[in-house]
Amino acid sequence: MDMMEALIAGGWLMLPLLGCSLLATVIIIERLWTLRAGRIAPRGLGQEVCTLISRGQVNLYWLESHSPLGGVLAAGLRNTRLGHEQVRARLQEAATAVIHDMERFLSPLGTIAAIAPLIGLLGTVVGMIEVFSVIVSGDGASRTADLAGGISRALVTTAAGLTVAIPALMFHRYFLRRVEDITVRMEEQAGQVVEFLAHYGGDLRLADQQEDPRDTERLEADGRLAPEVKRP
Repeated sequence: MDMMEALIAGGWLMLPLLGCSLLATVIIIERLWTLRAGRIAPRGLGQEVCTLISRGQVNLYWLESHSPLGGVLAAGLRNTRLGHEQVRARLQEAATAVIHDMERFLSPLGTIAAIAPLIGLLGTVVGMIEVFSVIVSGDGASRTADLAGGISRALVTTAAGLTVAIPALMFHRYFLRRVEDITVRMEEQAGQVVEFLAHYGGDLRLADQQEDPRDTERLEADGRLAPEVKRP
């Protein structure tokens, strides 16, 4: 039985299952691309920021455009003059926003994993009702096609519901675990920067933006312009 035959055999309840399958596939592909630890919280960024702090200058424009973790660290550094408690509070607020963004679409994916078997079960009930209605009518022997159709719908919708729900549930659990791992990495690097600031006694200069947009490619991490190389 190919896909078209399964859709026909399952009846109208195969349409919502097909929609759930397509939506779950889109969400899974999008979250696999988005929830990359190297994109959200690259390793070594906290140490790099500590190095820039030790030099006395951090370019917040570069840091915010670097990664979501960079945006979190930049939000905390903006409040360094208000004390370490304010830095920690601002880091937590910014991290909460990043975590909320990482959890986007996970709730619909979990909902699909929960309702797909129920839709399949509904198809089973509808199919069995048709079977028993044929049997009760007394002419079941002459309506074997209707009996077979009801049984087929009951089995096909159940199988389709489980086929959609099992991968959706697996990826939902996997993404939740990945969000937790990335969150722990962000907390570790943010704590590293906060600890370094607590023991840093020098002056810190924060550059909010570039003076000239044309210098974007030549801007170094510490806010200085790299020397321009003359090309022949």
